[in-house]
Amino acid sequence: MKSRRLLLSVSVLVSCLALGAHADDRVWSWRGASGNPVYADQGGLNATLVPSSAQQWLPSSLADREEQRHGGTWDVYVSNRTGGPLEVRIDVANGDYVSTPSASMHQLLGPMQRALLASIQPAEGHSPAYSISVVPGDPHAFADDTVYSLPVDEDSNWQVGQTFHGGFSHNDEQNRYAVDLIVPEGTPVLAARSGVVVLAESGYGKGSLDRKQDVARANQVMILHDDGSMAVYAHLLQSSVSVQVGDRVGIGQQIALSGNSGYSSGPHLHFCVQVNTGMHLSSIPFRMVTSRGFLALPKK
Repeated sequence: MKSRRLLLSVSVLVSCLALGAHADDRVWSWRGASGNPVYADQGGLNATLVPSSAQQWLPSSLADREEQRHGGTWDVYVSNRTGGPLEVRIDVANGDYVSTPSASMHQLLGPMQRALLASIQPAEGHSPAYSISVVPGDPHAFADDTVYSLPVDEDSNWQVGQTFHGGFSHNDEQNRYAVDLIVPEGTPVLAARSGVVVLAESGYGKGSLDRKQDVARANQVMILHDDGSMAVYAHLLQSSVSVQVGDRVGIGQQIALSGNSGYSSGPHLHFCVQVNTGMHLSSIPFRMVTSRGFLALPKK
């Protein structure tokens, strides 16, 4: 038996906050729902693994893939590396015979769960050709109407920058309903709602307006709420994340420091709430209250 465990960390096709690539010499790109190339300071967490021959993998922060070969059959396993549910789908090239442990090649994995996705029998002399798509979150979740707390201290030097439908970068599905809080670098970032840490990335340095270089390099924390929605806190300071995947955090708890990582025009905190709408991440409107009252955000 041959087993190959792949820590998947090369090029990724994503459509929201770009995750997990650690190959600094790679150029990242992806396509939006319209099929056109998309660049933004925040995108989504949708990721696609294309056939092995293209040497493109899942982001290592989301999942690992493992292939085990038994004669002419290849068993494909996926391990969820996040602290929440992960929706996974495999698509196999025409001509390859496939059997699965269930009726579908589409599964919802629990936190840190490893599962057999499919057993593939490619044509003689060929390796299996398939793609795997992964999206964080439970597609059956229904977000409740919760009022969020300000994710920075009330007394810090903050002001509202880009809000919903912001023309610079809040114009894709995953970030349409996002808020940028302009704060000095190093400002404590606080959980705006209690939940479980799904993702935590803190390895990238200061960003810039070089889209190709920095769009995939925003440090971030994602927190899963009890209703299944997920809050994204992004552009964090390198090595400042103080929580780990799987941690339970309370509202107002410090999770990181603000920074200027990724594709960014200056120090700020990007905040949005997302839900999995079925192999897609979508941002949703939210309300946020401060000592000054509710933030003035568009209703749609």
